[in-house]
Amino acid sequence: MPEATGSVEAAHPGDSDGPGGPVGGKRTLGPVALVVAGGLSVQFGAAIAVLLMPRTGVLGVVSLRLALAAIVLLAVCRPALRGHSRADWGTVIAFGAVLAAMNCLFYQAADRIPLGAAVTLEVIGPLALSVIVSRRLVNFLWAGLALGGVLLLSGGGFDRLDPVGTAYALGAGVMWATYIVFSARTGRRFPQADGLALAMAVGALLALPLGVVESGSKLLVPSTIGLALAVAVMSSVLPYTLELLALRRLPAPTFAVLMSLEPAVAATAGFLVLHQALSVTDALAIALVIAASMGAVRTQIGRGNPKAASGPAPEPASKPTPTSTRAEATGEPRGQARGQARGEARGAAREEVR
Repeated sequence: MPEATGSVEAAHPGDSDGPGGPVGGKRTLGPVALVVAGGLSVQFGAAIAVLLMPRTGVLGVVSLRLALAAIVLLAVCRPALRGHSRADWGTVIAFGAVLAAMNCLFYQAADRIPLGAAVTLEVIGPLALSVIVSRRLVNFLWAGLALGGVLLLSGGGFDRLDPVGTAYALGAGVMWATYIVFSARTGRRFPQADGLALAMAVGALLALPLGVVESGSKLLVPSTIGLALAVAVMSSVLPYTLELLALRRLPAPTFAVLMSLEPAVAATAGFLVLHQALSVTDALAIALVIAASMGAVRTQIGRGNPKAASGPAPEPASKPTPTSTRAEATGEPRGQARGQARGEARGAAREEVR
């Protein structure tokens, strides 16, 4: 995503003794550690969700994750229900529907193909959005590089990966791109994370009936609820908090580049938690998609004002996106940043925001 060009010294000129000074280095390291911790939380939360699927099914996991995340966010944010226009509520409802669809599709994919592959395919959505919005020919180079990674990941045809799981992952990518758009709109209409909290509640209401039909009373087992709460916190609440803190001091380009590494983090989580080994070909494919994401970010940032690009990113509104060339500052895991700083910075165009 956005290129790591800016530095904390650029954002806060008076905080360092000079370029590369010790103070600037320390001030950059802290926010970077927060972003990395948020990314680890999102993907390891997704790995735990996969472990939970044999107990509740995919839709059961999605419904519990969204419902528990909504409860936590509503309790923390306490968004006002009055004073919003019909257009505001329409945006929140659409955002919530996108959240529910994105999570359903992604977890269906993760149930069928390795986690690293699922996230890599999902990233294609935000990357495609950034290429479409950009109008620069060089971005088609990044799109081609990403396509090469996807073909390599699939072994030249999607017979090596479960075709249904692949389709779900690509569908989740489309929803992620849509998520970026509505995350930005919601961030402009609601303060702080209020819009995200309300949208999460809408998503939970939409997903819960599906989970009840699939899993019934299995959703009420205490140990299952405990694991689902861990998924909700790790995939939404914790990364959102960490990213929000980081974005107050970390330049948007640096943040977005870190988000581009999410497929590699997912592959690591899949290996450590789910024992999903990667071949050399798989690793190369993921590297190509990451490189394409970073390249798209560098191109987008290069179009804007260098000074603006080097400053701190606006606070996200929800799930930031790895290919976010989205320089639409709103206030967003995944303000609406496991989408919006990932979506503002983590998006151009993880309650999550996973």
